[in-house]
Amino acid sequence: MLESVEAQMRAFIEELENEEIVKLFETLPHGKRLRAKLVLKVAGGGEEAVRLAAVIEMIHAASLLHDDVIDDATTRRGVASLNATEGSKQAIMMGDILYSKGFEELTAFDRAVASTVARAVTQLSIGELMDVRLGDRFNPDIDAYMRMIYQKTAALIEATAAAAALLAGKDEKIYARYGRNLGVAFQIIDDILDITQTSEQLGKPAMHDLEEGKTTLPYIYLYEALDEAGREKLAALHGRKLGEEERNWIKAMMEETGALRKAYLHARELGEEAAALMEGEGEESLAEIVTAMIERDF
Repeated sequence: MLESVEAQMRAFIEELENEEIVKLFETLPHGKRLRAKLVLKVAGGGEEAVRLAAVIEMIHAASLLHDDVIDDATTRRGVASLNATEGSKQAIMMGDILYSKGFEELTAFDRAVASTVARAVTQLSIGELMDVRLGDRFNPDIDAYMRMIYQKTAALIEATAAAAALLAGKDEKIYARYGRNLGVAFQIIDDILDITQTSEQLGKPAMHDLEEGKTTLPYIYLYEALDEAGREKLAALHGRKLGEEERNWIKAMMEETGALRKAYLHARELGEEAAALMEGEGEESLAEIVTAMIERDF
């Protein structure tokens, strides 16, 4: 069924009747299509569900294009990012086109479905802004970080599950809670993998979050566990290019203090709650998505 979503996305783009836009769209990596999978599993593979999945994936792709420009990222999922190959201006405008076309198509849906997705996109944009603001200095505030990753990552996944439930006549509040937990856990696992995996496994530079000025959950837990000298050392590495000795120190301290384990257990707890919600609804395949996401290594 994902093939139908890919075909629908391309059809939306071809409706714009611009060959340059089609060419740029074809260079974008597909990724896991998590949001499309959620729509199809919750609402089935009918025409309306496929169109909703395509709209949400276009919106998600737009956010990634903007994110890469903000982060000066040169790779995305193992290939050169659009801003690296075509320049930031082209990447921003392509993101704007995807957002605009996505919202144009969103207006064809029932108001409840459309407003659910639209509200989430507003949250996503606020989350992107807060991510930039939190990057000004080392951030030890867990609440601020969790609020930001909800807005930037989880809000759209929450809305995806809720909107699909509305299409299918299911309880959107239960599916929204599932999506929220899944989204937050997904981001925490990403935070962990940035530290534990290689650049080849990730398809982007490893241990890059701290260099970019991102104080992710494992770093906050590490900061809490260190003595004063250790805290000063860790905070001083924020936003700096890390050397091999500094990388090794961070990894060693993450293991010694249990910071990585603590972050993983937090993600797993959220995931188990999400899986239990879906098992209660008889949605075994949605519960399996959570397990696969928690146990992934890229």
